[in-house]
Amino acid sequence: MQLSTFTVGPFSENTYLLENSGEAIIIDPGFFNPNEFNQFHSHLAKSGSSLIAVILTHAHVDHVLGLDKVVSKYNVPVYLNHSDLSLWENFPNQARMFGFTSDGFDFVPEPLDEKRDVQFGSFTFDVLYTPGHSPDHVSLYFKDQEFLIVGDALFRESIGRTDLYGGDFDIIATSIREKLYVLPDNTKVYPGHGPETTIGHEKLHNSFVKA
Repeated sequence: MQLSTFTVGPFSENTYLLENSGEAIIIDPGFFNPNEFNQFHSHLAKSGSSLIAVILTHAHVDHVLGLDKVVSKYNVPVYLNHSDLSLWENFPNQARMFGFTSDGFDFVPEPLDEKRDVQFGSFTFDVLYTPGHSPDHVSLYFKDQEFLIVGDALFRESIGRTDLYGGDFDIIATSIREKLYVLPDNTKVYPGHGPETTIGHEKLHNSFVKA
């Protein structure tokens, strides 16, 4: 499996593209301008992989800025946890908080429930429900490849902010300890912002949530 990272938008958000056996999924498309989207589009065209799905770790504005562009170009299903759809349903208000104008989306994503061994085409992964940064937040664990895509739950030596709608420090700390720190120490962690890390490194060095 090949993982490519596109750091995009005014929030330097990490958009991830996974490719395997001629198929691809994109996670948290945050493309802000045409150039950022075109870099992704050119990469996918060059690789020859077919995009089969969009997965959202959560519906904060910086993680969905490029969603319309992706859906319009590729016409693929979008998946989001349905534990709380307030961020999705009130996206125009959320966008205005950060200085953007948006009419929102005219569709509801497919539900992405917490579950082990979820299969999307040639991809198999566990969906881990990890709220605390937002109430709809999930992390994606690719056990066979020994990596984890955590959105904004966990950063290198830090954690996601908890002062926005549905945020709660105690909840995010529980999510990290009970869903993420229980994974093998050598698990690579790919966050929504900043550099990659490992579970072992965070258990030793994360001062916000200690193991």
